[in-house]
Amino acid sequence: MSTWSRPVLVLLCGLLLLTVSIAVLNTLVPLWLTHDALPTWQVGMVSSSYYCGNLLGTLLAGWVIKQYGFNRSYYLASLVFALATVALALGTGFWSWTMWRFVAGIGCALIWVVVESALLCNGTLRNRGRLLAAYMIVYYIGTVIGQLLVSKVSTELMHVLPWVSSVILAAVLPLVFCRVTASQGEEETPPGRLWPMLRRRNARLGINGCIISGIVLGSLYGLMPLYLSHQGMSDSTVGYWMALLVSAGIIGQWPVGRLADRYGRLLVLRVQVFVVILGALAMLSNAAMAPALFILGCAGFTLYPVAMSWACETVAHHELVAMNQALLLSYTVGSLVGPTMTSMLMQSYSDRLLFVMIAGVALVYLVMLLRKADHHATPVAHA
Repeated sequence: MSTWSRPVLVLLCGLLLLTVSIAVLNTLVPLWLTHDALPTWQVGMVSSSYYCGNLLGTLLAGWVIKQYGFNRSYYLASLVFALATVALALGTGFWSWTMWRFVAGIGCALIWVVVESALLCNGTLRNRGRLLAAYMIVYYIGTVIGQLLVSKVSTELMHVLPWVSSVILAAVLPLVFCRVTASQGEEETPPGRLWPMLRRRNARLGINGCIISGIVLGSLYGLMPLYLSHQGMSDSTVGYWMALLVSAGIIGQWPVGRLADRYGRLLVLRVQVFVVILGALAMLSNAAMAPALFILGCAGFTLYPVAMSWACETVAHHELVAMNQALLLSYTVGSLVGPTMTSMLMQSYSDRLLFVMIAGVALVYLVMLLRKADHHATPVAHA
């Protein structure tokens, strides 16, 4: 497959529409719950239920793709996500929303694994890095568009759900006109297995990086809107600040990837994690919020693809889907643990514990990176 072939373009178009919907809901669900006077720990639990759904969806994804193929798996995942979104209108109770956000998490995880695996399976050693970069850039652009929409349109529950559900269903249309399959000859190659990927010693830093990235980004996505709202900001203002945070990730994506190719993953990961710590400390010290959020987003949102590239260097082509599942599983575990622990700390002590938690886990990963790492034969990512 050429880098910008028709299957690649339709996958990225569908991903863009789905990411807009995901971003809108990830920002507004905590705010809707806050407006209903739910305690902070319950808001955090609803966010965690979404990531718990991600965990189950990641485990199911390999079987679903094997049974139904990329296209039908994508349709199924989009339908599950749309139904879970519409169901939020049935009631705003804690248990009801916990269940439906769990179901939405399953659908979203299936979507991510389907799109990532389709790109990885159809890529080559020469263009897989560019495909991954394009995937991350489209994902973050969709996230920024979603945040900007939050600041521009009505944020009332019954105003948002109809158009968000329509966007999710519209994301199915690009794949209706194009069949996505594994590259020639890959169907006959025995696929890699998920659990052995997690036990690879030479991929451990990459896997740990995905866990840390999940903790950091899960806390930022799930609890930053809550933190900003508790500072007295309106929903539209929260949307602007979240858009700035994610825009920094877009800006940093390409240069960070180029630096990782040139100077190696280890050095770049060390610098990224150190900058995450600096950004969290800047937020704690009441420094100017715009530059503090910018450097936090620039380093935090580029951590996952670099860690993912590190791990993917260690596997053969037929093992890429299994490694992709393992990395997304690791990220999801972090995303599940992060909001749960952080929300309880915020409830018991202060909202400022959000940034203490981020700085703390980043420091743990920095210590791992400063220890002697396994040698990589090539600094160029295979995925």
